[in-house]
Amino acid sequence: MIGIRAPAAALDALPGELARVFGVACHVRTESLDPEFAYDRSRGQYYSTAILQRMQRLATPDLRLLAVTSLDLYVPVLTFVFGEAQVEGNCALVSLRRLEEEFYGLPPRPDLLRERLIKEAVHELGHTFGLRHCDDWSCVMSSSHSVERVDVKGSEFCAACRQVVRR
Repeated sequence: MIGIRAPAAALDALPGELARVFGVACHVRTESLDPEFAYDRSRGQYYSTAILQRMQRLATPDLRLLAVTSLDLYVPVLTFVFGEAQVEGNCALVSLRRLEEEFYGLPPRPDLLRERLIKEAVHELGHTFGLRHCDDWSCVMSSSHSVERVDVKGSEFCAACRQVVRR
């Protein structure tokens, strides 16, 4: 796991939670990645697919690499994304920006941000195992097009998705 302009405090609980969910050790790496190449001035956002491609240079075939950032991310067909991953690849990216209450003009809620970050990190890493969006709204792999959907879904895989990850 690496941080790209992300506060260290936001990453504190993540390695332990990911280790619990996936049953493997998770470590924070100190490499840095300058995301300016992915900045789109007209949108005021960063192109997540370009960042994922650059992350590939830091990845190794035997490990999955998750980056967490405070940058606002997008893909061309959507207004924003909470994250993106290489399906059946080894890189995933999650943004804190629209998971933070402050983005919506509300006071900070570190507990809620932590919960949302864990859900989205597990979700994006699930894509690296080949999982697509799940129709079970309580599954962490259900699609989230708004922060309210992130809040409603669970933080665990449904039985069918869990079976794919365990393989």
